Amino acid sequence: MDLRHLKYFLAVAETRNFTQAAASCYVAQSALSQQIARLEKDVGAQLFSRTSRSVRLTAAGELLEPLARRILADVDTARAALDALSGLRRGRLRLGLVQTRASSVDLVEVMADYHARYPGIDFHVTNAPSAEMAAAVLAGDLDIAVVGLGPRQIPDGLDHQVLAADPLVLIVPADHALAGGGDVVDLADLPESHQLIQFTRGSGLRRQVEAAFARAGVEPGQHFQVGQIQDMIRLAARGIGVTVVPRSSVFLDRSIPGKNTRDALPYGARALRIADEAAVHTICAVHDSKRLAPAAAAFLEVVERHAIRD
Repeated sequence: MDLRHLKYFLAVAETRNFTQAAASCYVAQSALSQQIARLEKDVGAQLFSRTSRSVRLTAAGELLEPLARRILADVDTARAALDALSGLRRGRLRLGLVQTRASSVDLVEVMADYHARYPGIDFHVTNAPSAEMAAAVLAGDLDIAVVGLGPRQIPDGLDHQVLAADPLVLIVPADHALAGGGDVVDLADLPESHQLIQFTRGSGLRRQVEAAFARAGVEPGQHFQVGQIQDMIRLAARGIGVTVVPRSSVFLDRSIPGKNTRDALPYGARALRIADEAAVHTICAVHDSKRLAPAAAAFLEVVERHAIRD
């Protein structure tokens, strides 16, 4: 019996939906269905009763569910104990990371620092929208995730460390109506005809931007999404639309305090500070303290050293 099959089985048992379970396990639905079929063949019984409208556990499925949870919990405990016994000379860290350029914390330096201290620990890195990675930590599929979510947006049952709170800035092209004004702008001042360049749906940044527009009492308006922060900035600079990004993504060199944003953007574009003080991109490290392996605990200590404090 493959442990991966048990994880897939529990995902379906929890969601009662093969599509949602596949998304939570980061696999295609067809692949998940095939693995469930193999598990059913291994145990010699049908585990789910499927109709076009519902998915239910059979009697065999109800019997297996608590046993599967116990098996996977015992495996995690054994791994943690062995990691502790080895003094972090070896082990595995399943890590979720926000897009590096979307974070004011230098995650590359964090990983390099951690590797220098614990070269025997293998990284298994996932890049996905923040909400998905937080859910993966809650489900036990990731040990830690560095996400762009504020404390109130983190799922119940998870612990967190706030690493940074990066102010959001509005990027407008040089010929925009707001480009000739001051360096601070209210989102309500945007023309109704503006086109907004958004980050990936489900990401922490997308949530923070939408929340900022909601506080301003305006709709984001016509928009499209792009999966890279630097592309969002360049598209806005070229006049395709406007965008809202973390200030650190404009100031890649944080060692230059007070650097003029006009010098940091191409084509004469402007980066305008948003008047809403709550418009920040918060970076948190989320984990489940009840099942924190030594390798994960060590990573939390390293990332805390790199946290940006006011």
